[in-house]
Amino acid sequence: MCGITGIYGLEQLPDGAKRVHRMNDRLAHRGPDAEGIHEGKNVVLGHRRLSIIDLSDAANQPWISQDGRYSLVFNGELYNFKELRSQLPDYSFQTESDTEVVLAALIQWGMAALQKFNGMFALAFWDEREEKLWLVRDRLGIKPLYYAHTGSSVAFASEVRAILASEMLDRKLSKDALADYLRYQTVHAPDTLVDGIKMLLPGTYMELNDAEISTSEYWKPWQQYHADKDPIVVQKGIRDRLTSAVEERLVSDVPFGAFLSGGIDSSLIVGIIRERLDRPLDTFNVSFDESDFSEAKYARMVAERFGTKHHEILLQPKTLMESLPEALASMDHPSGDGPNTWIVSRETKRQGITMALSGLGGDELFAGYDVFKRIPYVADRHWILSFPKGLRALAGNLLQRYRPGVPSAKTKEILTADYYDLKHLYPIFRKVLLDDRVAELLGTSSLKPNRVKEIVVELEQYHDFGALPSLSRIGISEMQSYMQNVLLRDTDQMSMAHALEVRVPFLDHRLVEYAMFISDPVKFPTSPKKVLIDSFRDVLPSEIVDRPKMGFVLPWEHWMKHELKAFCEERLVLLSETEHFNGKAVMDMWQRFLKGDPMTTWSRIWPLVALSDWMQRNSIE
Repeated sequence: MCGITGIYGLEQLPDGAKRVHRMNDRLAHRGPDAEGIHEGKNVVLGHRRLSIIDLSDAANQPWISQDGRYSLVFNGELYNFKELRSQLPDYSFQTESDTEVVLAALIQWGMAALQKFNGMFALAFWDEREEKLWLVRDRLGIKPLYYAHTGSSVAFASEVRAILASEMLDRKLSKDALADYLRYQTVHAPDTLVDGIKMLLPGTYMELNDAEISTSEYWKPWQQYHADKDPIVVQKGIRDRLTSAVEERLVSDVPFGAFLSGGIDSSLIVGIIRERLDRPLDTFNVSFDESDFSEAKYARMVAERFGTKHHEILLQPKTLMESLPEALASMDHPSGDGPNTWIVSRETKRQGITMALSGLGGDELFAGYDVFKRIPYVADRHWILSFPKGLRALAGNLLQRYRPGVPSAKTKEILTADYYDLKHLYPIFRKVLLDDRVAELLGTSSLKPNRVKEIVVELEQYHDFGALPSLSRIGISEMQSYMQNVLLRDTDQMSMAHALEVRVPFLDHRLVEYAMFISDPVKFPTSPKKVLIDSFRDVLPSEIVDRPKMGFVLPWEHWMKHELKAFCEERLVLLSETEHFNGKAVMDMWQRFLKGDPMTTWSRIWPLVALSDWMQRNSIE
């Protein structure tokens, strides 16, 4: 796991190497083990290395082909590199690293090699003779890749901050992205909060040469069709693919472990490692206290069943509070949910672990969120649309009056929708702030189009997307929006802040493709994730299967009204003084939160605090 940087187009940029050195320095936390720079005719490639496979200096990057024609910088892991290496007998390998296999495969097969890759990665591949550069991002967007086109040059990097360090563009906030951030506590790719910086979409590659810049899609989640209908056959298909995915992700030359929350997904990964693969394992659970909301007892139960070396890390409020500024400073792109991941990653790294497995992705594949129940529930009641919209609005207003809160406000928006299909319902269920509040904060009467709705509309342009089961279409919408732009981005930036690599077996593309063609009655016959649970009944303890779904939750509501009150207020004042916001609306919202307004919970305020802090730290205008 590493960080990559680079600049293409040096005709008007004679100090390209200096700029890439600065970019590399900004990524030192991602790769503390080695640094490298390669200068080509019209490109400079940079790399920071976190050694995971083949720890020798010979495996440092950038990688240059033996004839000097090709060069590569690679961030990620290729899990099937040994298999691919055996298919490249004419290449004279010098190391045992997966990166050298990536280079050899790209030389041999070009971009067709991407279909053979099984891993998580972002890479830049340069052909010196043709003066062509390819930028590539993995299928699910596990690893990030940002770029900025300025004049005749393109800068790219694993983090926004590295591109800013190139000093090739102004540090200006993107006004177009602000509404997206306020609605969903993130900005959806390809946009970012910095004007001029974009994010390469997952499953795509960009080709750059003197004549043009083009982008091509090389993967879709429903790429590999299967017709398995029998639940027993489907369960075997899931079991085989997930077990294989976990096994492949245990290849490592450094100490590794697994996050263990005590939920179904993380428990299942631990169970597969111990029972099916018989590998020793360190497990990590970070808890805030031993209250009824703590998951520690469930994690302990799983650890005892599978005989892991369990690390139960009980964090005290004072320690967490003191760590918050450092956690925010690690945030490359703001979101509303980063500090939790930062804390878990820090404690895992402190135990000497360099790679950890996570259960991220299980909910998206196997219908684990409430949204998988709510959307079909509403869609089945499309008869509501036969009532006049004015009458529906009246019902929504009455609901809000007698049961004030965000759920009632969303219900009102659903009641007054024009259609009960995916592109109208899904964006409502995932909103953090509703449009009237967003418009108030921005001081405008018109907002940019809803980006999440655009994502669903773009998916519906594929005729085969509409043929997928309903739950799979919701799952893909989750993967293309919330998972990629909140969960994966936070996991990457907060784990790499501690030079910790996180691997996600549920996002093995073969398992994802298989899950997309599982019918709704098989995937969700009676309860969430039942087909996944039934696939591993002999592995999962019944106490884990039957327990209520929880999460690692910190007492933000209390802190923001007491210990963190001055911290939050200072940042909100600064935000209110920028040209982008209606200052009065920002401070009114803060006061409503302090008074306990049910429409203004901590999760609506915290993204504003995080945004302000990020703008100040990165000198964003």
